[in-house]
Amino acid sequence: METNLHSPERRLIELRMEHADLDALIDRAAEQSPVDELMLRRLKKKRLQLRDQIAKLELQLDPKEPA
Repeated sequence: METNLHSPERRLIELRMEHADLDALIDRAAEQSPVDELMLRRLKKKRLQLRDQIAKLELQLDPKEPA
């Protein structure tokens, strides 16, 4: 059971959920007036880092076969 809680598949799901939460937070922050540009930049940077982690984990789980 413990391996299931820490499996790469579960981590991938958690990262995708966090990425979706950040998307929603960025959308809400962009609609506020005045817009906090510094906070928006930090959130977008974090979202990009998450996207990179997701891509890396996806490659580990499903490596592409050479052409």
